Amino acid sequence: MKKTGAFLAVYALEQIGVKYTFGIPGVHNTELYDELNNSEKIKPILVTHEGCGAFMADGVSRTSTSTIGAMVIVPAAGLTHAMSGIAEAKLDGIPMIVISGGTRRDTGRAFQLHQIDQGRMMDGMIKKYYCVSKYEEIIPMIYEAYETAISGEPGPVFVEIPAEFQLFAGEVNELMPYKAQKKKFSFDENKIKQIVDLLTQAKNPGIFAGWGAVHATDELIQLAEKIVAPVSTTVQGLSSFPANNILHTGVGFGPASVPASQNAFANCDCLLGIGTRFGELATGSFGVKTPENLIHIDINPDVFDKNYKTKVSLEGDSKQALQAILKELENRKWNSSRNSNAIGSAIQKDKKDYFSTWTKEKKKDVVSPGYFFKSLRTQVDQDALLVVDDGQHTFLAAELFPVSQSRGFISPTDFNCMGYCAPAAIGAKLANPDKMVAAIIGDGAFLMTGMEVLTAVTQKLGIMFFIFHDGELGQISQFQETPLNRKTCTVLGDYKVEGFALATGAEFLAMQHDDEIDSVIKKAIGFSKANKPVIIDVNIDYSQKTFMTKGVLKVNLQRFPLKEKIRFISRAIKRHVLG
Repeated sequence: MKKTGAFLAVYALEQIGVKYTFGIPGVHNTELYDELNNSEKIKPILVTHEGCGAFMADGVSRTSTSTIGAMVIVPAAGLTHAMSGIAEAKLDGIPMIVISGGTRRDTGRAFQLHQIDQGRMMDGMIKKYYCVSKYEEIIPMIYEAYETAISGEPGPVFVEIPAEFQLFAGEVNELMPYKAQKKKFSFDENKIKQIVDLLTQAKNPGIFAGWGAVHATDELIQLAEKIVAPVSTTVQGLSSFPANNILHTGVGFGPASVPASQNAFANCDCLLGIGTRFGELATGSFGVKTPENLIHIDINPDVFDKNYKTKVSLEGDSKQALQAILKELENRKWNSSRNSNAIGSAIQKDKKDYFSTWTKEKKKDVVSPGYFFKSLRTQVDQDALLVVDDGQHTFLAAELFPVSQSRGFISPTDFNCMGYCAPAAIGAKLANPDKMVAAIIGDGAFLMTGMEVLTAVTQKLGIMFFIFHDGELGQISQFQETPLNRKTCTVLGDYKVEGFALATGAEFLAMQHDDEIDSVIKKAIGFSKANKPVIIDVNIDYSQKTFMTKGVLKVNLQRFPLKEKIRFISRAIKRHVLG
């Protein structure tokens, strides 16, 4: 049979379960978009910028277990625009399929429009680059690309389809159906026994969970309750363990973590790190100290012993590994002698005491983060999705908004790209149409991708976009102000957030002070339920620093050589005293 490459590509995307593609049509992918328009299973979404399209695809992949985020873009400029979102997916371990048109290879012509070596350009940002050279390889190539994206440590893949394959029909033998390939890990029984030995012999075991364990929440709960261990998470892995479990402490466990984590892990003599790379953000700028008995489980063996020396490392899927550990514990008929109620009560008291520092008294001129997140948590559904950007608000949300649903919190992490939130929230809402989606965005980040709200309006997506508006790049501004008493290039130009609503057709609300928090959030939820995107201008108060901010500053200063430490402290004192 004869089929165009565009038909074959769309057929393959349908087979692997793609529901949405994001991008902008152009000369080199028009035929792909025509076939997407014919599809009854895939809806192509027009974006205002391909970078936003990549963040939308990321939002789909992070919040869905039934589909993968996909892009269909033009080569060259479309790719360079999309690269920030693709690289975010790469460093954060998020699966994504990027389909790009390509210049024609059949004409013999040089210096074509958009002619650039895309494979070379993407080196280091994707798991693998594919380029179609014959019709019969299109379907199996996309299947292989999909398997590559979701296997091992997930990540983005890139498939280039030159224009001639899209335009013209070619001979193929069959339309091959997709068959899922599930990998079952075989664990070394001695390692499993060694892990269980360490956990059961420890006086104060602890668990540190990352995004790689987000699909293993049930097993994490069982293990934590079985060995009576406090559980902290990375920022990215915030939703891997429910905040309403009495053993949940918060993000991190070092100087940059909240008191509940610091106290619960103070005497930890055996730590199980699972689905985490112990990266800079996860460890509060490498400020945590791990015990000698460190167990590290991850699907990517390259992460072991990079920053912290392990006693036992185990390669494999976190869910399967935890199941093997739980089975060994069951075989031993072992029960912890630790008092879970006492440990849980201490954690909960620390949490309550810390949160109270954010709700001392209501303010009449600004919005207090504590009262804001308290009201938001009370009013939105328990399974609501919280999407954040990169900035001061990220750590406020991580410390003050309890998340109890797996995949209920997403954020840009290791690539840490500003501008992520608004488009990622759109992807999250498309993938989860029945769930509330609240986006928390700094005013600086919103300047980068805020016009993408137009896509939410066009698609009738009832997303609540809360813009934390302080007129600065808050996180960096605080990092500058403490040691330097200056704010160089971190004060934004004054802009009217309402203008974005007027320009895109979104609804608009303003939240000026604490007495307006409850009523404004209630109105925002009303718009959301009516499938109307709403932008909320939040006059946020950033005066109180998070433990993450204070901890990272302290940790980094302590590492400085003595002379440099004295110089930095002296300069800070001079500038703060003399102005």
